[in-house]
Amino acid sequence: MLKSKKKIGITGQSGFIGTHLYNELGLAPDKYERMSFEDSFFNNFAILCSFVKRCDVIVHLAAVNRHDDPDELYRINIELVNLLINALEHENVKPHIIFSSSTQESLENHYGRSKIECRRLFEKWAYEKQSSFSNVIIPNVFGPFGLPNYNSFIATFCHKLTHDEEPIIISDSEVNMIYVASLCKCILSDINEVNALSSPTLKNKILQPDFTRKISEILSLLIIFREKYCKQGIIPFLANNNEINLFNTFRSHLEIDKHFPLVLKQNIDERGNFVETIRLGIGGQVSFSTTRLGITRGNHFHTRKIERFIVLKGEAKIQLRKIGTEKIYDFFLNGKNPSYIDIPVWYTHNITNIGNDELYTQFWINEWYDETNPDTFFEKV
Repeated sequence: MLKSKKKIGITGQSGFIGTHLYNELGLAPDKYERMSFEDSFFNNFAILCSFVKRCDVIVHLAAVNRHDDPDELYRINIELVNLLINALEHENVKPHIIFSSSTQESLENHYGRSKIECRRLFEKWAYEKQSSFSNVIIPNVFGPFGLPNYNSFIATFCHKLTHDEEPIIISDSEVNMIYVASLCKCILSDINEVNALSSPTLKNKILQPDFTRKISEILSLLIIFREKYCKQGIIPFLANNNEINLFNTFRSHLEIDKHFPLVLKQNIDERGNFVETIRLGIGGQVSFSTTRLGITRGNHFHTRKIERFIVLKGEAKIQLRKIGTEKIYDFFLNGKNPSYIDIPVWYTHNITNIGNDELYTQFWINEWYDETNPDTFFEKV
């Protein structure tokens, strides 16, 4: 008997965390069916009712994080929860609700108070309806594609450093940070625990941060990334997974169509040509390939790997497209002027031999290939 997929809906699907969670669910199409959500559903009760009726699990991420009027921020966040509960009661359905709260619950501000009140509204509904509810208290979140001046100070710093601006620290302090992929895994773990036959549960989860560091320490590391990577083309030394995650976050703020391709320096003499293709502060794996005329390699993406494509001989077209978007970036590289492209995480990519001879390409990736955990997902550009 085939196991049915869990139908998952995400309010705030188009936001920073929502986009990452939606994409993570898409990596396991045999386990999850994604119920698409748009912010406009909150303005159409019939559509909102139709949405909640289709879901086994609803992850409620929709909220206002910042607003010029704190009272309005509080009102909107409460209103969104009430609209969702009204739709659930109208349809008489009881999906498992996962609510994204914040460590700011403990602070005396409008955002923290709105999170407390939202949690209480969900708990009251779940208790009365004998349904299941999870309150997830989340530290500061960072990751690729965060909005500067909104999602996190890390997003703001990365954007400024990659756009020739200088970040300013307003108040230096130690901060607890969780990578968005770590947060998604915690939410997926909660989703996987949901069992329609189990008794209703009310859970309160306090997520542990991936690391705790001073803001000034994080900025110093990001400045090293700019100096090494943007100005010298060096993959910097990355001491652990947290620094890899920070580096991938930093890279996501580059305007790839303006930054790449980067031409490599050729050293030509009577012996031939010598080209230094990569300087590393980190290990990894180097590969070489030949590609026949008209052949395309790739059409896949990675969620954590750092990868460089170097064209040494022949003509190539490298294409990139961010998952969940339609814009395609085309890059044309020629071995007569050896050059490279670095592939951002969550960008599906390919390389095609468009020349009249074999294409010679060197590939570097920051970790050895592991068949049991390849971090390679196929999707056409």
